[in-house]
Amino acid sequence: MRIRVASPKRIVICMLAVGALLVSACSTLDRKSAVPPELRRETTVLGIPNARFFPDQPAPMRAEQEQALIREARYAHVKPGETMATGYLLSLSGGGDDGAFGAGLLVGWTAHGDRPSFKLVTGVSTGALISPFAFLGPEYDGALTEVYTGINQSNIFEKRFITAAVTEDALSDTAPLYATISKHVDERMMARIAEEYERGRLLLIQTTDLDAGYPVIWNIGAIAKSGGPEALSLIRHIMLASASIPAAFPPVMFDVEARGEPYQEMHVDGGAVSQAFLVPASVDPRLAQKAAGFHARKMVAYIIRNSRLTTEWTDVERLTLSIAQRAVTTMINYNGIGDFYRIYMETRRANAAFNLAYIGPDFHAEHKEEFDTGYMRALYRFAFDKAAKGYPWQDGPPGFTHSAH
Repeated sequence: MRIRVASPKRIVICMLAVGALLVSACSTLDRKSAVPPELRRETTVLGIPNARFFPDQPAPMRAEQEQALIREARYAHVKPGETMATGYLLSLSGGGDDGAFGAGLLVGWTAHGDRPSFKLVTGVSTGALISPFAFLGPEYDGALTEVYTGINQSNIFEKRFITAAVTEDALSDTAPLYATISKHVDERMMARIAEEYERGRLLLIQTTDLDAGYPVIWNIGAIAKSGGPEALSLIRHIMLASASIPAAFPPVMFDVEARGEPYQEMHVDGGAVSQAFLVPASVDPRLAQKAAGFHARKMVAYIIRNSRLTTEWTDVERLTLSIAQRAVTTMINYNGIGDFYRIYMETRRANAAFNLAYIGPDFHAEHKEEFDTGYMRALYRFAFDKAAKGYPWQDGPPGFTHSAH
């Protein structure tokens, strides 16, 4: 997630409009009842028991990993007591239109000739939009390229009138983004995701349940396997939710059920919790391998940060909202870097190799607005060229190592 709120002038105008409307704004937008806190862990979506996971409930996720290993072994003809082939993991971070970096890197990796098939792919925000293409591999490189080099702002959102701050749920409408997602995430793609899920591969997307203030990890393969138009719609809305920056974009509402009663959850950008993830800290992959009856396998993790490591310099105006905007931008940037250290510790525990990519200081391009087509094409080409030559992955988070391979 990368937040760029409106200009200070626009925000001031918005605040004046808010003040003028406070007297008349006596109600909020309608919604169904939120899930009571005591029922949060009992909710189901479309009746799919393993459609999603909560980090504070590691047992269901470990069970899912175990079953995935069994399916993978069956497909690869590996017997219990033997060792699986190397497992490759991919984490795709948030970053708005900087997702062009991850897209270019993946397609350039294909051109280099050694891009692996990933056992696990995870995505947050723009990383969630990339994740199905990355999961399905080179056959979707063309579509991935189109998404990150052939779109502009009109394909992502429409600005609402300034009074939307008090009369609606966001300053913009993301119907264009949903249409963009739907164009590519179709029945064929869902069927392919289901096929790969049956082969033991996992595709996970993170959103944030705003009512609970808690992350939700969606099991896209299990949802795809359930089939049907409702499953396809759910996958599209999960991707939309993961990229829905609070206040800028509308939240996505999910109908759920708990103890036979209907409720509704409000979900926003997964980056509200973390910019990237592999598995929750509460889940140790080695336990699943042992439970499934297989020896510990070699594992290699790749983390693509769709952003720079540093916050771009700017001359901050001495105004409350300008200061707040800058502080939030800086906080998000460094929280994202903190995610690397958490993932690094998780890879150490699992004896997995750690590989990190991010937008380096050698990239320079004019960035006129969000989802600037020229900027995205330049960034895509920058990443593609590096990966086509063999990307210089960093084998540790910032400050731990400066080596590359």
